[in-house]
Amino acid sequence: MAVDILMPALSPTMETGTLAKWNVAVGDSVRSGDVIAEIETDKATMEVEAVDEGVLAAILIDAGTEGVAVGTAIARLAEDGENADDVAAVPAPATPARTPVAVEAPAAPAAVVQPSVAAAPVAVPISAQPVTTAADRIFATPLARRIARDGNLDLSGVSGSGPHGRILRRDVEDALSRPATSTASAQITMSHAPASPGASTLVPNNQMRKVIASRLQESKQTAPHFYLTVDCEIDNLLAARKTMNETAPDGVKLSVNDLVIRAAAMALIKVPNANASWEGDNTRLFHHADIAMAVAVDGGLVTPVIWAAEQKGLAEISKISRDLASRAREGKLAPEEFSGGSFTISNLGMFGIREFAAVINPPQGAILAVGAGEQRPVVKDGQLAVATVMTVTLSADHRVVDGAVGAEWLQAFKGYIEQPVTMLL
Repeated sequence: MAVDILMPALSPTMETGTLAKWNVAVGDSVRSGDVIAEIETDKATMEVEAVDEGVLAAILIDAGTEGVAVGTAIARLAEDGENADDVAAVPAPATPARTPVAVEAPAAPAAVVQPSVAAAPVAVPISAQPVTTAADRIFATPLARRIARDGNLDLSGVSGSGPHGRILRRDVEDALSRPATSTASAQITMSHAPASPGASTLVPNNQMRKVIASRLQESKQTAPHFYLTVDCEIDNLLAARKTMNETAPDGVKLSVNDLVIRAAAMALIKVPNANASWEGDNTRLFHHADIAMAVAVDGGLVTPVIWAAEQKGLAEISKISRDLASRAREGKLAPEEFSGGSFTISNLGMFGIREFAAVINPPQGAILAVGAGEQRPVVKDGQLAVATVMTVTLSADHRVVDGAVGAEWLQAFKGYIEQPVTMLL
């Protein structure tokens, strides 16, 4: 009996995804555990493994197709004894209707199909009718056509790398990145041509960027933010870090961010009312300091979580944070590693940012923005002195964290940062 391969839900928040790449072709043998495709979710690009065995009889959704609803049949396997051609000829099952997805922009270009309760599937199967010319039919995905149209690219001169020669997004992007064929004199003339007023390039937003936009807009619209800022003197912390790194075993190198994570975790346990989230009729108080750390990746932002950070030593926090950040940039995080968390830290100090206010990561109740440590004049015992100062700003959801609670948490955090030995008690 033929087996339909369905679009998987790779994270708790995933409603749709982009089928980024097929690693197998029609006619290939597939075994359980084989990586058959790559799916771009709202957080990362994930590999999809086959759970059944057989011969790939049909690819129902092209590589590069956006907005494929979870549960949609994306390919079909012919099992032992079945004719692959007969299996491929069976009509694809109807895609289950889904409610509108929050990540979709309110007003998208006409070429983008928005999912709705009664709408047809967003995913476009191989049998979808492409735009044709007189004698030669140009097979291309809707996304490829949109990018080509925005870039004024004639698809008739583009070679497709998809199934049956279909033109995919990467084919169009490659063609647009290559210099146009012209004579040397024409190129010289073009290079000296004046820039046209209002010249711009339209870059399609990927699933991650749409989700980030939707969630941050939701956060600013629904969570009443307020901000508390303190300056922390970190000379003692820097000295302690230097001593610990000099005596640490091979492979352990603590960063300032590792100590910030530890201090934030300890402060959340000391002030538990700040370790909370708003859930309408209820407020959720977390038992552990599950610290999400903001990591910039290509095309967006990911917040992998260090679970129960208050129970981990600095060496373990350093090891975990480095591993999570590295795999986040490579798009290799598992869904459970970037979903959830009770509190977020966003550190831009490495970019020389002195001070900033971050947007809360819903449904969490607060986020800490960490600036760069820099030498500043300070007054000690009535005398002017110089100290290394780091400015931090707490953004809090006033529905769940009151001003006094936020201030109490910041004072606890400041105490741990300025006297790092107390983190070890």
